[in-house]
Amino acid sequence: MIVVTGATGNVGRLLVETLAAAGEEVTAVSRRISAADVPDGVRTVQADLARSDGLKQVFDGADRIFLLTSGEFMAAGGDVAEIVAAAGGAGIVLLSSQGVGSGRHAPAFEEAVKASSPEWTVLRPGGFASNAFQWAPAIRADRVVAAPFGDIALPVIDPADIADVAAAVLREPGHHGRTYVLTGPEPISPRRQAADLGEALGEPLRFTELSKDEARAAMSEFMPPVVVEATLSILGAPTEDELRVSPDVEKVLGRPGRTFAEWAARNVAAFK
Repeated sequence: MIVVTGATGNVGRLLVETLAAAGEEVTAVSRRISAADVPDGVRTVQADLARSDGLKQVFDGADRIFLLTSGEFMAAGGDVAEIVAAAGGAGIVLLSSQGVGSGRHAPAFEEAVKASSPEWTVLRPGGFASNAFQWAPAIRADRVVAAPFGDIALPVIDPADIADVAAAVLREPGHHGRTYVLTGPEPISPRRQAADLGEALGEPLRFTELSKDEARAAMSEFMPPVVVEATLSILGAPTEDELRVSPDVEKVLGRPGRTFAEWAARNVAAFK
């Protein structure tokens, strides 16, 4: 049985659907989840991973776990070591961050999983294409995109590719003890993302470049301060590794990752 945490998010929801379609026995875990959120036959459990009480029941019977921890988990003082202990001997696929490899994010979560899980795999995605959802209200209202560092291009990844890689790693042999860096197939700037969204909508969008302070104020409304600063640092002064397109998506899936334009076309309804 596979347990998927963060099962209502951009990655977890798609992963649950993919695993269920493949005939896997799946338990979907989130703080707020119901049977209406998942395919038929998927068991749902409401749980807060930052609360150690009840975690053993969440992972009871699991032989594989997809572990996703959010910024809210970190802000609440969540302890990954407690989750790993509650998981017993289950193998763990941890959704980490490319920032761990570049030294921008602490490696504590990865270290806890590697130290205690008998079979582990770490996924380190870069920026998500779905971060563009934050532009949706302004696009719907004024056909404008406002973002900092308008011409710095990073290889953002489609969450559907993260879910596909996670499904492959959870279901196939040969991935234990590996760390995969997950990026899109090409670097793309915020200005170019706005153009791709406009193309999907069938009308041009106006791009407005925010200052770093303006971006910090906007991001602080939904991110912990430490995550805001790390994110701004990546967006504004990426390292060579953060600029590089990783081969790992194609290595695992046997195909290139999806482009941002493909993500935009698939999610255009959110911006109309």
